[in-house]
Amino acid sequence: MNFARPLRALSLLALFAAPAAAQNLDKVSFGTNWVAEAEHGGFYQAVADGTYRKYGLDVTIVPGGPNVNNRILLAAGKLDFFMSANSLQAFDAAAQHIPTLVVAAMFQKDPQVLIARPDVQKFEDLKNLTLFVSKEGMASYFQWLKADYGFKESQVKPYTFNPQPFLADPHSAMQGYVTSEPYAIEKQAGFRPKVFLLADYGFGSYSTLIETRRDLVEKKPDLVQRFVDASIVGWYNYIYGDNRKANALIRKDNPDMSADVIAYSVAKMKEYGIVDSGDALKLGIGALTDARMKSFFDKMVQVGVVKPDVDYKQSYSTKFANKGVGLNLRPKR
Repeated sequence: MNFARPLRALSLLALFAAPAAAQNLDKVSFGTNWVAEAEHGGFYQAVADGTYRKYGLDVTIVPGGPNVNNRILLAAGKLDFFMSANSLQAFDAAAQHIPTLVVAAMFQKDPQVLIARPDVQKFEDLKNLTLFVSKEGMASYFQWLKADYGFKESQVKPYTFNPQPFLADPHSAMQGYVTSEPYAIEKQAGFRPKVFLLADYGFGSYSTLIETRRDLVEKKPDLVQRFVDASIVGWYNYIYGDNRKANALIRKDNPDMSADVIAYSVAKMKEYGIVDSGDALKLGIGALTDARMKSFFDKMVQVGVVKPDVDYKQSYSTKFANKGVGLNLRPKR
């Protein structure tokens, strides 16, 4: 019997099957809110290791940046998903009746910190220092600092995303992200700064949320579920697994990002439980709960950041997270 013909036929079928399978993938566009960095790592991981493809998705990551507003592109239907910065953006969407929904929260803790010199020991000691805070910070977390800890606006100077004023004033502190600015200060100034993560002192905002349009949730809930699940798996693999391919993609999209900065950011995300802590320990990465959203909304209303008549429940859905996806990927402790 001649086996060459059937084997050749099988080979031809395989050649045709691969493109057919590729054509069956749902094309998805996902916009981030800044240039590529480790804080986006789980999404890049899901691209790099084929997780999105395993979930039937062909995902294109569209980096944000200083001159890019991917959130507007989401609302306009130009993107399918967006990486929202924090819970306040979700409340703002509800206030403005923008038809978007948060469907998962990849960061259980907002990375926002206040950074001081090593001799500052207690959080309350920051009240005695000059604080460099941005306009956005003044309109959000600083109002909470005033209400809960007695900080004063008279101690604030504008933060221009430059550490030099902080470095020049020994009696000051500045805002930053736990995953980036402390590293830059240590390299530039030669000392390891004291870092106070606001989330650990009661600032309950989620961060790095997956946001999509309400119409996509209604018309293609399966696609939304697959994107959320695959992104969760991506984050587990990025934090706990081999993330070299993902980091290569990050550096391809952002050549200014160094390997040292990426390594530092990943280490701090793990050290501070930015991704995997709190509700995520039982419900899985991406956990998003009614209790947490209500608690943060009530606090923001109390401190005057959000108006009480905002229907915040219209800003999110818990339908897609909280299913324990990827819990088996967390290393046993």
